[in-house]
Amino acid sequence: MATTQTGGCQCAKTAATTPTYPQQVTGMDILVRALKNVGIDTMYGLVGIPVTELAYIAQQRGIRFVGFRHEQQAGMAAATHGYLTGKPGVLLTVSSLGFMNGLTATANATVNCYPMIQISGSSVREPIDLDQGNYEALDQFNVAKGLAKAAYRVNRPQDIPTAVVRAYRAAISGRPGGVYLDVTETCLGAIMDGADADKLFFDAVDLCPAMPPATEAVTRAADMLAAAKRPAIIIGKGAAFARVEEQLKKLVDTTGIPYLPMSMGKGVLPDNGPLSALSCRSTIMQQADVVILAGARLNWLLSRGHGKWSPDTKFIQLDIEPTEIDCNRPIAAPVIGDLASSLDALIAAMSSRKMSMDQSWVPSLQAETKDKNSKFAARLADNAAAQPMNHWTALGAIKPIMAANPDVILVNEGANTLDDTRDTLDMTLPRHRVDCATWAIMGMGMGSAIGAAVATGKSVVAIEGDSAFGFSGMDFSTICRYGLPVTVVIFNNGGIYNGIGVNPAGTSDPAPTTLDIHARYDKLGEAFGATTYYVTTPADLSNALTEAIASRKPSLIDVQLGADSGKESGHIGFLNPAALEKFTV
Repeated sequence: MATTQTGGCQCAKTAATTPTYPQQVTGMDILVRALKNVGIDTMYGLVGIPVTELAYIAQQRGIRFVGFRHEQQAGMAAATHGYLTGKPGVLLTVSSLGFMNGLTATANATVNCYPMIQISGSSVREPIDLDQGNYEALDQFNVAKGLAKAAYRVNRPQDIPTAVVRAYRAAISGRPGGVYLDVTETCLGAIMDGADADKLFFDAVDLCPAMPPATEAVTRAADMLAAAKRPAIIIGKGAAFARVEEQLKKLVDTTGIPYLPMSMGKGVLPDNGPLSALSCRSTIMQQADVVILAGARLNWLLSRGHGKWSPDTKFIQLDIEPTEIDCNRPIAAPVIGDLASSLDALIAAMSSRKMSMDQSWVPSLQAETKDKNSKFAARLADNAAAQPMNHWTALGAIKPIMAANPDVILVNEGANTLDDTRDTLDMTLPRHRVDCATWAIMGMGMGSAIGAAVATGKSVVAIEGDSAFGFSGMDFSTICRYGLPVTVVIFNNGGIYNGIGVNPAGTSDPAPTTLDIHARYDKLGEAFGATTYYVTTPADLSNALTEAIASRKPSLIDVQLGADSGKESGHIGFLNPAALEKFTV
């Protein structure tokens, strides 16, 4: 009896004196929680030292992690995610060269105004600062500062929630862009008591505030627009990002002003709408007296406001960034503010004004559009039976299928493949065309296709030149691994521009622009389990694309073109002073 009592007392004593420890968390735990706290639900990247565990924690806590074969493509996906959703896409990379690979996409996002956050683990600070040759030692923070919209380094886990909020604000507010968040290896692995970590978090208020324009700026613009005889609106991808299609429709409907969409502005208002001047670019540049820039910039894509532009054209520029004004040409009526607020204010101001537009302006543009569209249709018809196929043969087969599936997102890159696809395929919905944009950078295709499919859940068709596909083709495996509804269409003409380049030295080496006209890209798709097609006729291409879209499964269509299809530099040969035809031996 006594022994039993003693045993009971000993057990009670042991239970009473067993020490308890507070829950502990790492910097990685805090980082994932901070991302979720601002609404991040998806992360793109490629893992390795020191961020592998971070990706696992993200998955465990409900953030979808999409793993890639190359960081640049993961970054393109994150940037596309940001463009299509309006929330920053997140890229996770390892240190050193993994960071550098991803930084290409972050820089591209900054130039194109896509909200994106690149998070990279980085090596221990002290050996880097003393240049002592540590593992993957690179001063990533200072490298990124010159290429990203903003860059922050986090050395302590206590600072992670603040750093994430600051990165989010920088990526999304004002003119969006790519932000770099450098999280040191020491910070990622640091341990804190959970209760102390809980105190670090806060709900950020008004992460992307509206920025209404000044009343006098709107009045100036409205007066100028009302007095215009030949006005036009240029719609850029900024309008697509800002989701101002309803405001633009109202402005166009109430004023009768024609509009000209830029490449990624296609579909904000229908390309084939009655006031679309898509086919009248040169006429707008030469004859319009007042032009509204809505989410568009007077950069090289618009000849920097020079070239074919009339010196008498006056510009009304709606932009959130004051330093964009007058950067290439004097702007007569700058309206500084977020695009939605600026358009709302301009529409209100125009309601009390009467337009002075020349009554022949719109009919003349419509007549030109009808004539050019007829000639373009004849070009497609003339090439419909070409063998081997050329770009126009293939696009003639694709055009009615894409028209029948307007909610499919189009990703497009290449030289002739980009230019000819843009000219051929009309868009009727906003944010349904993603291409290489401001920098005309090749190699965004697979990443953007993945980002578009993941961000929206919609079917995606990526129309790729064979050269452009080569930059990112390995990440077709990512499309297959995640079972995404993406169809990749590769136009194979055997080269950069075309496959008929000649080596001027006369040796057996191929010309710098020559690839492989006999390449079978469909075999790559087979290797990863996709549905694949190799097509040599427009009928086979039509059947393959129809079937692939309907399946909502990873598909690859290898379109065999003739080697002579395509020309040097596509539509921008004037930028290439050393075009092949100018070589002399």
